Amino acid sequence: MIDIKSIMQENNNVLVKMLDQCVADIKKASDISISAIKNGNKIIWCGNGGSAADAQHMAAELMGGLISHDREAIPSLALTTNTSFITAWSNDTDYSYIFSRQIEGLGNSGDVLIAISTSGNSTNIINAIKSAIEKRMKVIVLTGKTAGKMKNLGDVRICIPSSNTQRIQEGHLLVEHILCELAEASVLTIINQA
Repeated sequence: MIDIKSIMQENNNVLVKMLDQCVADIKKASDISISAIKNGNKIIWCGNGGSAADAQHMAAELMGGLISHDREAIPSLALTTNTSFITAWSNDTDYSYIFSRQIEGLGNSGDVLIAISTSGNSTNIINAIKSAIEKRMKVIVLTGKTAGKMKNLGDVRICIPSSNTQRIQEGHLLVEHILCELAEASVLTIINQA
């Protein structure tokens, strides 16, 4: 039988570990994102499954507004939303290149890729990272405790200190919201200074 309190306690334990292990990397990721936004670049997100939903959610938060809807839009997109492209490319070629192909067409030097993989082993995310590096984009990796094959990829890795997929995803959501809040605050600061 599943114990609700033990699940919540496990989540809390992960958050406590994140305070100790992830804050510096979150700050670095935030600095990368804010710098790109100030330079007129965009934030691109990708992930599979629940991470695909996160990608769409966060791209919407940056474009539309997380706390403030009176600020300018922050250019952001999720590579998970063009189902016609994803299904055609997967059918005609290879699913492992669904994100990297889009980066070839949409990514620019100075843009930021936020690559989300709980295992760190998703081939299509690894290919997206490689494509982003070729385009001279900055790369932020969100993954789990071991980082898997993404252990040495990207400009910064935020590794949620858990091996439980659900707890990793919950940690990712918190980090993603923090990144969006800090990005939005930076835009609002610029507006208030003008």
